[in-house]
Amino acid sequence: MSNEIRNLEPQAVWEYFYQLTQVPRPSKHEARIQDFMVKFGNDLGLETIKDEVGNIIIRKPATAGMEDRKAVVLQGHLDMVPQANSDKKHDFTTDPIEAYIDGDWVTARGTTLGADNGMGVAAAMAVLASKDIAHGPVEALFTSDEETGMTGAFGLKPGVLKGDILINMDSEDEGELYVGCAGGIDGTFTFDAKLKEVPNNHVAYRLSITGLKGGHSGMDIILERGNANKILFRFLHLAAKRYQARIMDVVGGSLRNAIPREAFATVVVPEAKTQEFLAHVSDFEAVVKKELASADPGLSIKAQATELPEKVISDGVQSRLTKAVNGCPNGVIRMSIDMPGLVETSSNLAVVKLDGDKVVVQCLLRSSVDSAKDDLATSIGSVFRLADAEVSFSGAYPGWKPNMDSEVLKLMQNTYKNMYGRIPDIKAIHAGLECGLLGGVYPNWDMISFGPTIRSPHSPDEKVHIESVGKFFNWLTETLKNIPKK
Repeated sequence: MSNEIRNLEPQAVWEYFYQLTQVPRPSKHEARIQDFMVKFGNDLGLETIKDEVGNIIIRKPATAGMEDRKAVVLQGHLDMVPQANSDKKHDFTTDPIEAYIDGDWVTARGTTLGADNGMGVAAAMAVLASKDIAHGPVEALFTSDEETGMTGAFGLKPGVLKGDILINMDSEDEGELYVGCAGGIDGTFTFDAKLKEVPNNHVAYRLSITGLKGGHSGMDIILERGNANKILFRFLHLAAKRYQARIMDVVGGSLRNAIPREAFATVVVPEAKTQEFLAHVSDFEAVVKKELASADPGLSIKAQATELPEKVISDGVQSRLTKAVNGCPNGVIRMSIDMPGLVETSSNLAVVKLDGDKVVVQCLLRSSVDSAKDDLATSIGSVFRLADAEVSFSGAYPGWKPNMDSEVLKLMQNTYKNMYGRIPDIKAIHAGLECGLLGGVYPNWDMISFGPTIRSPHSPDEKVHIESVGKFFNWLTETLKNIPKK
């Protein structure tokens, strides 16, 4: 039962996280969580603001004797990624998350958990509601729509916040401090499907690529997990050449920032080719399972007979589409030279779907080097332009350049060492933390990012490590206690 997590420690954080799981908050559907946060701030008697893009700002005065400290902005995002297993019936706009304790972790039944970034939001709520945590002036900034466009960060106005230090709580490894992040840009590529009548003497099959782990397209891209869209179109390209397979319908992936775990297509093949086609499905599954044995041992590739459709994508469009998707760069493009072990540039071929009479392909490109991000966009755009697709790029956001002389960085290093006996690791992240955008609006901010340990965000395997939540929150409160004077 979700209810059981309320008794975990620190109880205030878990209580607020439980409350967040009960309020539907998928990206683009955040009205209920915004109203919830406004009521939360008002009920505490704190100054509470909702801006025009849905950001919630709650101000709390300094505790007695801490009025001379620098003001801190505690920042997290309100929305969560709505991902569910195909066999799970869940409406993210109306249904609560079913969180439960699984050993040392908290996870959810068949859906994303929302620890990204519910844990950061819950920690800020616990500080705002506390009567015994020492701190200087605090502003909590809860941004909107981080996962699907960073709308809140893009829309934040200068001059609204008064803080000097930004503590972002959207990182996912306890005991690490993040001082930089990648920027990103969305690519959308559209084909006119030019649907045609199904040829005579054909039968239909529903192809399914399932069982992949997926994950966060920034954090998990380095793990080299399978991409369901790439696997599906690799098969479709071969099946068209060998068995004259024609595509009627296709849907793979659902979110630009999630590595696609599943992809499906309805295809028709000549009756005379069916046995060869089905044998090839089995052979192809064996080949790809061997390739991904370590990264994705649960991969399944199946074909099931289905009702014959009325229309299929025209030969010419299908050929151009399959070649473009196959040729589109995906995964890690370049590793960082300056920070060993960090992905510099990547691409996630996130979504392919037939939408009416159009086939839409969506990618998310990331890089900590803006020029490399732009070059990758040019390369991928060229692939799809050669395939005669309509090409557009949108939602570009900058990276966050590390400042190794940061005052809050040094403070949090020393605080963690005093508490836990070691200096925390200093890292940059190959994901789109809002710090890049926020720092552009408030260039005076000294910024840091940290959080509890979360695994498999953006997938139904998402989980948060229970013990790490306590360490994360204790580190936060000790940091607030020691914020320097103005």
